[in-house]
Amino acid sequence: MTLGPVMVDLAGIALEPVEREMLRHPQVGCVILFTRNYESPEQVARLTAEIHGIRSPPLLVAVDQEGGRVQRFRAGFTRLPALREVGRRYGADRGEGLTLARELGWLMAAELRGVGVDMSFAPCIDIDYGVSRAIGDRALHPDPAAVADLGVAYMLGMRDAGMAATGKHFPGHGAVAADSHVALPVDRREWPDIEADLQPYRRLIANGLPAVMVAHIVFPSVDEKPASLSRAWIHGVLRGELGFQGAVFADDLSMAGAAAFGDITVRATLAREAGCDVLPVCNDRQAVETLLESLHGAPDPVSRMRMVRLHGRDADPQSLAANPRWQSAVAAARELTDRPPLELDGERPA
Repeated sequence: MTLGPVMVDLAGIALEPVEREMLRHPQVGCVILFTRNYESPEQVARLTAEIHGIRSPPLLVAVDQEGGRVQRFRAGFTRLPALREVGRRYGADRGEGLTLARELGWLMAAELRGVGVDMSFAPCIDIDYGVSRAIGDRALHPDPAAVADLGVAYMLGMRDAGMAATGKHFPGHGAVAADSHVALPVDRREWPDIEADLQPYRRLIANGLPAVMVAHIVFPSVDEKPASLSRAWIHGVLRGELGFQGAVFADDLSMAGAAAFGDITVRATLAREAGCDVLPVCNDRQAVETLLESLHGAPDPVSRMRMVRLHGRDADPQSLAANPRWQSAVAAARELTDRPPLELDGERPA
């Protein structure tokens, strides 16, 4: 059985019988976990093992574990700093900042791989324009060149730990005030101004970026549809101009930024036609059921191969705490997390 395009979520800390059946559906390919699915490292390791055991090839298991406001698994995991803190270190000392980015990327990914999670949707490579509350301290730096530098280092750290990185939110969420979780942001900049947001993607793609998440943001100078539903953005810019060959994730199709463009079947169809490989539908089980009933035909083989390449590798949870690299990375993280981070909506993709 191949991996289908739909990404689904779960209700709690263990699989329900109806969820096991849902995960066997041929149009399902990925599962995203939230805080509600986490109790302890041992519990989530059992959960990921059960999810992986349902299908062959195994379903992908993903989570948002950026650090700062966006860290779904906390107790039993190292508390990670917001990425802005990494950018501040880079501003003071470029070499130290790059080392810190790589080590925190490795730490985040190594701890998740230790419990069987394949992917974390990171790093956030939006530019910090000081405009977007939804992004805020999740952004690495105001300078696109610095974001590119740090994003590559973070991605390489994740790669060291056996995890594929996902650059988000393409083509850039930093220049709009509206939050696509609750509204449809419109970025009215002309193309020359938008180009700066693509600089990190160019660098990460040149260094083998495996996946991209596309935002529900309209750029009228390019297309009247949001980037997540836009063939102009995904085929024209991302795959054409930037030469990206990896997997493309739409942002959650249940979000308000996509809802204005039709029901869940219409949104998913537009996203697939635009070039998205993965269609996340979260916190709306009825929408998932409707979508699974409406999708027909075998998944695209090229798209499925892109997904299979995202499976995690090289997990060794038994030796992690004894690893000097882990000990050093934990100490670096603790230096930057001297106060509790603010919470982002814990049950929405970030």
